[in-house]
Amino acid sequence: MRGKVLSFNGSTGLISGDDGKRYTFAALDLVGDSSYVPAGTTVDFEPEGSTATSIYVISMALGDKNKYVAALLAFFFGCLGIHKFYLGKTTAGIIMLIAGTAGWILILPGFLCACIAFIETIIYLVKSDQSFYEDYIAGDKSWF
Repeated sequence: MRGKVLSFNGSTGLISGDDGKRYTFAALDLVGDSSYVPAGTTVDFEPEGSTATSIYVISMALGDKNKYVAALLAFFFGCLGIHKFYLGKTTAGIIMLIAGTAGWILILPGFLCACIAFIETIIYLVKSDQSFYEDYIAGDKSWF
């Protein structure tokens, strides 16, 4: 049966099946390399009473933040921390903005911001969509 994930906290979750019923599931029921499924993800599963087992991810809802947009912002405006603001990491964005503007007076802070932005551009492009979502959108990771 198919359904959509309503919630998942890393260990347990809730699926709304196509039959209109809701099914609970555990992280151990996820099949394949999926370890996290955000709300809105379409899944295929086997219903067993009110529990879902053998859950396969069909299409993952990865939110409204795109890793390619974040990478472009980091590459072109990384010294200003614009990619940090885009990802909702305001504190990190403010640090990069201050170091990337006033920091050029001392040269080193501005240069470090440019290096960090370039490294983050590469990391964003290399990460899988799921890993990017888990680290930078759902998670609290602000740096590297």
